[in-house]
Amino acid sequence: MKTACESKNIKEVIEMSKKPAFNPYLPSWEYIPDGEPYVFGGRLYVYGSHDFYNGYVFCLGDYVCWSAPVDDLGNWRCEGVIYERRADPMNRDGKMCLYAPDVTVGADGRYYLYYVLDKTSVMSVAVCDTPAGKYEFYGYVHYPDETRLGERGGDEPMFDPGVLTEGEKTYLYSGFCGRGDKSRTGCRAVLLGKDMLTVLTEPVTVIPGCEYSSGSGFEGHAFFEAASVRKIGERYCLIYSSEVMHELCCAVSDNPFGGFVYGGVLISNADVHIDTYKPADMPMACGANNHGSIVELNGSRYIFYHRHTNGTWYSRQGCAERLIKKPDGADGLFYQAEMTSCGLNGGPLEGQGEYPAYLACNLFTEKHTLYVGDANAPKIMQDGRDGDKETGYIGNIADGTTAGFKYFDCKGISKASVSVRGYAKGKYLLRTKWNGDILAEIPVEFSNVWETYSAECLIPDGVNAIYLTFSGDGNSMLKSFALE
Repeated sequence: MKTACESKNIKEVIEMSKKPAFNPYLPSWEYIPDGEPYVFGGRLYVYGSHDFYNGYVFCLGDYVCWSAPVDDLGNWRCEGVIYERRADPMNRDGKMCLYAPDVTVGADGRYYLYYVLDKTSVMSVAVCDTPAGKYEFYGYVHYPDETRLGERGGDEPMFDPGVLTEGEKTYLYSGFCGRGDKSRTGCRAVLLGKDMLTVLTEPVTVIPGCEYSSGSGFEGHAFFEAASVRKIGERYCLIYSSEVMHELCCAVSDNPFGGFVYGGVLISNADVHIDTYKPADMPMACGANNHGSIVELNGSRYIFYHRHTNGTWYSRQGCAERLIKKPDGADGLFYQAEMTSCGLNGGPLEGQGEYPAYLACNLFTEKHTLYVGDANAPKIMQDGRDGDKETGYIGNIADGTTAGFKYFDCKGISKASVSVRGYAKGKYLLRTKWNGDILAEIPVEFSNVWETYSAECLIPDGVNAIYLTFSGDGNSMLKSFALE
């Protein structure tokens, strides 16, 4: 008998062994928003803040890091805690939270982690010899006279660092601009010395906040927070969360300290502006704040962002979508990416088998609400407490709730199933478009345990979305669906 390696070439065997990649890309019980993705030594590392399931504020946890092989982006490994919030001398009592960080490799080859504690106005730095080892507190960003950046008269408070090192030059971007606050001008930039701490230039505003955006070209998409910087070709690309919060935009320039022009929306965690499958202004999920950045993987670029779960702003999960480059000479660098369930997979998921409901990239009622906040809205949730390795599911499913999953390469599908529980009686209607023809009606009954129900279903061959709408009475929970 031939072995697998004898009957197939090595590449085919490797491809078969890879795990599919989903959104969210980490396990459903992990909550790492504000993702900054980097490739070091053949692995993709994601650095972010750390929310808790059922958390009551943002960023309650220590920094943890996850990584995956660049050629197997469904196979994630937790690198553990890389930095504890009590490690900062200003936070020995642990009363402050670690907000969104960023990482850069210094001229000395070491890894520098920049962050802000939630009740301070200064930028802290930690350092490590490896991408995901134990970072140690290093110091605070300061002027040559030792005054800390953010504490000098006229400074704007530090927030959400974006860092880029080129040779011996490190550019640091930061800012937070709430509506109505004229003391915050926008995203600010400085140049740091080789020690990664000393400010060599006066701060300059490179993207305006909403109070200063008139006539700038950034109107309606002015800087709010979440600065992140990448060099794409010869151009500097500043990714940021705009004044509407749910979208990540970009600004581009040939100069790291000025000349930035608005480059368009990269992703919205409500899928607003996308008009390929629904009206452009129709939200297909409840959005809220957003934060992420761009990384190149296997010849494609991806935008990392986060979604909101548990019906709150405080339990966020990382997602990623492939970006499509615009033609040279067009405004901006990339077209806006559509939210999907397959993210880093590089293409649609297999159109047969069982898939967990927490992969829903669209989740809405007939109201199509834009922002998180309605206590009765459907939500992705889990059993147990934060840290319990419980698979997520969708709760609060009432009459008219729709969950959408995209995309699947379907062939010969003749049956569909749902796994549900809860005091609800009715049916799940299956479509391949959110407002399309009903292809299956799957009846469900009251149950306090997970039960599986099935119905015949003729889904067209090809790449399809799957939309499941509950029609009936009561409150249902959806654990998974299956196609066969």
